[in-house]
Amino acid sequence: MIAALAVTLALAAPVQDEDFSKVEVKVVKAAPGIAMLMGAGGNIGVSWGEDGVFVVDDEYAPLTDRIKAAIATLTDKPVRFVVNTHWHGDHTGGNENLGKGGVVIVAHDNVRKRMSVDQFLAAFNETVKAAPHAALPVVTFADAVTFHVNGEEMRVFHVPPAHTDGDAIIHFTKGNVIHMGDTFFNGLYPFIDNASGGHLEGMIAAVDKVLAIATADTKIMPGHGELTDKAGLTRYRAMLVAVRDAMKPLIAAKKTRAEVVAAKPTKALDEVWGNGFLKPDDFVGIVYDGMVSASKR
Repeated sequence: MIAALAVTLALAAPVQDEDFSKVEVKVVKAAPGIAMLMGAGGNIGVSWGEDGVFVVDDEYAPLTDRIKAAIATLTDKPVRFVVNTHWHGDHTGGNENLGKGGVVIVAHDNVRKRMSVDQFLAAFNETVKAAPHAALPVVTFADAVTFHVNGEEMRVFHVPPAHTDGDAIIHFTKGNVIHMGDTFFNGLYPFIDNASGGHLEGMIAAVDKVLAIATADTKIMPGHGELTDKAGLTRYRAMLVAVRDAMKPLIAAKKTRAEVVAAKPTKALDEVWGNGFLKPDDFVGIVYDGMVSASKR
């Protein structure tokens, strides 16, 4: 199961062997001129208007034509910019296709660094090969960058290591929409990429940053899961904190990974959060690895 999850979440290289023929790209309106596209992999954010199309993430390469077709139902303007929320292949797999077409790819400094060389995903014992040159971000930033497109202001800001060490959150300030990438998995346990610098405390901190700027009316796009709002993000935060607080005493007691998994620290949460592609035991194991590693620093 966990090997299949690796393909679902992160691997850009093997996806040519996956069957995307039945994937449909769903358009979910979030605000005037802003929508979320749901296909296979990470959710895509789209802003469109007179200046063209601004996109957040681009799923897998075999879906590029279907993603473009979905965008064409909204506007006949071309895609001008893509912002990657992090380096994983289910969010950057379409970069090469779009980059070759002249789209400007933007991401945090660490996204380009990681995509430029082979990466090892310890959670899945998998190596992800370096991305082709055309897939690499051509504009990178350390802390933040702001786009002024389509009468909208898109504030793109980096958060300290959470899902990875290159996470970016995109705030469409006028439309009151926020895309959180994989710092937010709505309704399911999140994958935390410890090997890429991610950790649970960072996930909670990233959520807190967004909760501080969101209002009750803000639409929030998760990296995975349905479009939601501040209340939905608040429920997610409560889950993360409950997991942390349930696991801390077990780790403090120097329980082994197997013992912590067997203790079922997420049992009270599993019915709601454990039905996604990351099952409770796998989630607990990943969180354990990250918390133990952090305690040794």
